[in-house]
Amino acid sequence: MIATLAERQYGVVATRQLLAAGISASAITTRVRRHRLHRLYQGVYAVGHTALVPLAREMAAVLACGEGAAISHRSAATVWRMPPPAEGPIDVTVARSGRSRSGLRIHRSRTLTDRDVQVRHGIPITTPERTLLDLADTSQDRDLERAIDEALVQTLTTRAALRAIVDDVQGRRGAPRLGALLARENEPALTRSEAEERFLELIRAAGLDAPEVNVRVGSHMGDFLWRDRRVVVEIDGYRFHSSRKAFERDRLRDAQLAARGYRVMRITWRQLIEEPYSGVARLSRALAAAA
Repeated sequence: MIATLAERQYGVVATRQLLAAGISASAITTRVRRHRLHRLYQGVYAVGHTALVPLAREMAAVLACGEGAAISHRSAATVWRMPPPAEGPIDVTVARSGRSRSGLRIHRSRTLTDRDVQVRHGIPITTPERTLLDLADTSQDRDLERAIDEALVQTLTTRAALRAIVDDVQGRRGAPRLGALLARENEPALTRSEAEERFLELIRAAGLDAPEVNVRVGSHMGDFLWRDRRVVVEIDGYRFHSSRKAFERDRLRDAQLAARGYRVMRITWRQLIEEPYSGVARLSRALAAAA
């Protein structure tokens, strides 16, 4: 019975669950003494061993905090795969009356509602929008900006949804910061290498042939090259392609490549963030046409 329960919860169980299953307090104590249960937090145990699988600590944290608790802040960002990875204790948001728990970073909120929480991988966690709002209270601008970009790239949320939560909240310290970053006009926070890696991930996910990366094509360096299809993709950042000189240089370069029989596609960093699949769809059609 314990094993079945633990299997559904990444190998962890709560005391209240064991009691509800008919296991007495003395039997729980005996299992702890015999190292069949290993205490993680007050009232929460790993079953059988302490070699925890991914997400076990997050599950243990919400079990320790009880009904209504949700993984939040940097810990939620990690589960949603927004950078940067969380370090230190697990972040959990609870109702304002929630108790402190040793080994956890507890955030008390009077405003957390059902619409701010989702179940992901079986664990209650703040929505991407609420997670970013929480990060806006505590994170550096660079970390927050990257988290926003990653959430948009993964289509976890939209700018409209983020603006809506900024408009809805009152008195949150981070709301003006989040709103200001959403209103930015410069290119996304991805570095060039991050943008290229993101595009490669999209190519792999779409099942397209892998390109050569950062290779010379004639007298020019191409970001991505499908040599046998004679297709070149360039990733353009506003900062380096916004001047008249840069515009003319890019067009001359494209014309020279076209004269050599290459088709050049340009994808902006902002398109990579906000419309990631449209560029891949265009590329797929171009590769198919050149086959």
